[in-house]
Amino acid sequence: MANYNIDETRVYAEGYSGGGETMSQVMGKRPEIFTAYLQCSSQWDGAYESVVENRTPVYFVIGESDEYYGSEPTRKAYETLREMYRNEGLTDEEISQILVLDIKDADYFESRGMTNQHGGGGLFAQDEEIMGWLFEK
Repeated sequence: MANYNIDETRVYAEGYSGGGETMSQVMGKRPEIFTAYLQCSSQWDGAYESVVENRTPVYFVIGESDEYYGSEPTRKAYETLREMYRNEGLTDEEISQILVLDIKDADYFESRGMTNQHGGGGLFAQDEEIMGWLFEK
């Protein structure tokens, strides 16, 4: 980052599908590089401890019936991080500022012309609420 004109307070990461699996590994190793992370239609494969230690904001979003991953691995990752934050003494309000679980139902995709929830994960990049959360961090 020292070689380019980068505002180090505004470095965001997004991982979609297999890219989310890879990015979660990066987050597990170097979360301090990023202002916030958006994981879309994926599963968490990285470590959790460094994310909690650094308190890097993470937004999980996936379709309830994602054809590739299902939503359970995302719920599990969210709950793991949430419990670790509780163990660190954070309140629910404090946790909600840095950790979000957003499970979209079938209507979210169908109302936008998508019949496939995993492929429909591309819609998240156009969702003002999701992207607003990311860029407000």
